[in-house]
Amino acid sequence: MAKIVVTGGAGYIGSHTIVDVLENGFEVISIDNLSRSSIDVYKGIQAITNKPCIHYEIDVCNLEALRNVFIQHTDIVGIIHFAAYKSVHESVQFPLRYYQNNMQSLVSILQCVEEFSIPHFVFSSSCSVYGNTNDLPVTENSILGKPECPYAATKQMGEQIVLDAVKANPFHAIILRYFNPVGAHASAAIGELPIDKPSNLVPVITQVAAGILPALTVWGKDYATRDGTCIRDYIHVMDIANAHTKALQYAMQKKQTSNGEVFNLGSGNGVSVLEAIQAFENATNMVLPVAFGPRRSGDVEAIYANCDLAEQRLGWKPQRSLHDMMASAWRWQQNLGRDVRVK
Repeated sequence: MAKIVVTGGAGYIGSHTIVDVLENGFEVISIDNLSRSSIDVYKGIQAITNKPCIHYEIDVCNLEALRNVFIQHTDIVGIIHFAAYKSVHESVQFPLRYYQNNMQSLVSILQCVEEFSIPHFVFSSSCSVYGNTNDLPVTENSILGKPECPYAATKQMGEQIVLDAVKANPFHAIILRYFNPVGAHASAAIGELPIDKPSNLVPVITQVAAGILPALTVWGKDYATRDGTCIRDYIHVMDIANAHTKALQYAMQKKQTSNGEVFNLGSGNGVSVLEAIQAFENATNMVLPVAFGPRRSGDVEAIYANCDLAEQRLGWKPQRSLHDMMASAWRWQQNLGRDVRVK
């Protein structure tokens, strides 16, 4: 049983990934300072998998605390690095907070990769690295555009740091560029849990549907898209999670064509904000109160993926539909109940 570390393991994508890797025979150590997640997430993971998940409440920026984990566990063979702040709009407000946290956490974990000779590293990147582009759908070879926000800049810089590190050290890295993960585990035992007021579309939709938020604001209706709203590539979080398992297996089977490889993870379909809202309404037989607001700083107009490379090399392909995403997100929100409110 291979032992891996998952940083940010109590977060949204991290927790779903832990479920998938546990169910595929890995042993997991989770590291999360719980600043933007809850200890209760581990109870959900245990309920789903009936398997243990060792977890440490550590800030990944704290190198000495991080080193102690690797000193205690000398048989770690891989790392999946999620730990980072991820809000586009918060990063515009607090750029220094994002640069400090996202860059320092990555450098710290890579220092442990080097010191403890960890052979496999998977980095959580983002479609935001492409910026505003007319090259749609984007492939891994598409030119990276100007980052539209500090969050996107940290992901561009993070990718470069990883690729520079593999040139200087004998380990293998896989960079996974996520598009827009949504939905929840089918059990509704884990899902997306915004600690503050949500800014991502689907948790806003579900909180409006639950009566927690009064109305749904669509930011911008004058984009050069088919209905004037932004277009994104939505993908079920469990499909994203499974890609990490396949990435680890691919690396451990020594199939990598280079020490640093990049893969898009999306559905390949562009869906507008209004179309996403309609998909939720169709999945739940509800009608949501919708208002329009001005464009938000940091939002790109349209982005969706070509994921042929992940299918060809990792053997990965999304299995769940937009309807599945919305239905599972709503089951998760219902499981939380109306008493779960934003701060």
